[in-house]
Amino acid sequence: MNALSPAAEAEVGRRLLSPTFDRWAEQAANCGHCARPVRLRGQATTVDRVTGEVLSTYDSANEPDGVLYTRCGNRRASVCPSCSHEYKGDMWHLLAAGAAGGMKGVPESVATHPLVFATLTAPSFGAVHGLRRNGGRPSMCRPRSTSAVCEHGNPIGCRTKHAEGDRRLGQPLCAQCYDYTRHVVWQWWSPELWRRFTIALCRTLAAHLGLTQKDTHALVRVSFAKVAEFQRRGVVHFHALIRLDGPPTDTAEFPAPLAGVSAQQLCKLVHVAAARVWFDAPATEARGELRRLRFGTQVDARAVTTAATREVGRADHPDDGLHPETVAAYIAKYATKACDDFGLPPGLRNAEAARRMGIVEHVCRLLAEVQYLAQSGGPKYLPLAKWGAMLGFRGHFSTKSRRYSTTLGRLRSARKRWSVQQLRDRLTGRTNSMADVDARDAEETTLVVSSWSLDGIGWLNAGDAALAATAAAQAREWSDDRARARRATQL
Repeated sequence: MNALSPAAEAEVGRRLLSPTFDRWAEQAANCGHCARPVRLRGQATTVDRVTGEVLSTYDSANEPDGVLYTRCGNRRASVCPSCSHEYKGDMWHLLAAGAAGGMKGVPESVATHPLVFATLTAPSFGAVHGLRRNGGRPSMCRPRSTSAVCEHGNPIGCRTKHAEGDRRLGQPLCAQCYDYTRHVVWQWWSPELWRRFTIALCRTLAAHLGLTQKDTHALVRVSFAKVAEFQRRGVVHFHALIRLDGPPTDTAEFPAPLAGVSAQQLCKLVHVAAARVWFDAPATEARGELRRLRFGTQVDARAVTTAATREVGRADHPDDGLHPETVAAYIAKYATKACDDFGLPPGLRNAEAARRMGIVEHVCRLLAEVQYLAQSGGPKYLPLAKWGAMLGFRGHFSTKSRRYSTTLGRLRSARKRWSVQQLRDRLTGRTNSMADVDARDAEETTLVVSSWSLDGIGWLNAGDAALAATAAAQAREWSDDRARARRATQL
């Protein structure tokens, strides 16, 4: 527990010595020790649908604080570490289920489908400092044999071997040469580029098979799960698991594709489709010309297979396949990062405020360009003002096609039902499995009638917040240790 003020220490003591502490601690655990729980006031009544008999009642007035605490659900670790950790776990299960099967209602047979881990990057907007490696060892950033300079008098090369944590990483060698307008415009329209890529991939697949898109759709369909990740230079790139399936039937939701396309062939099709995609962004009134946007040339596509070892990294053994769990963990990690690497709070929209916070100048310039285009770019860029903290990126950080695997909603519903069943088991002394819970829910004949009103957001005082934060950190550490132990036994 971090150092607390005397007032907060007194609040911790009062809570620990309170006769209602056990119930409060149970409430805190039920909301996952959320950093910013939603406080609700109200009642809930459980009624038998058939007889109308009232089976149980709940009133938040009977709780220690007179409220019901529920999760805030924010996936950003800088806002709520607990909810972010849970979101990352849910994303891992969603991604791993679609990659390897055998969980969350997805059959193990999907592991035999062609599957590719693809990365689509943004183009260059100007030379930036980077972390370079040669054979696993640090190498010079941008070595040049001469001391040439750009038109603004700044060196075009850098012989520094940057280390992690160097604030120059991602910064342009010359801010005057860097195309901040194109950077922000590309970021703003990147969701459209991704949409066009999914269309282009289907068309490229049809051309590869020598069929029309309609005939191809009757044999094979493209499923995907995609996550956006911010690079150090402040622009997103997309990681995606792309899988080929057959058309679903009444008896099989995840059938094998009926066309012979291997994972290696799918890798090549991803490269072809990414190279073909373009979008003419509307001209900005402030900067003028229309801009043709494309993905960068650093497109990566690698086969994913359960035959691969889990310790293989993305940069190691580039010709080897990747294990589904390795890829799922990697993508899930970045599903929660958003702009946290840049230290941007969710509501930050002002470049001057960012400078006062000590944020690197490159990011401040991007914020300034977002502001400028929102004010002077015309109606197509007016909404940019709301997306300053995302540096102009307005897309969802994680999306998937309909039939890739399960959904986050189903995972959360299952967790809620399991938590309720565990509470019932403690009250009755029984033990039920998740299968028992599913069977009971299938025969459920009860109805819950409730009425709630918002009381506020957050714990009532700093002492309660400190207790919840400490418990949340311990829970995350235990969960991570258990996951590491499980992976160690599978290597």
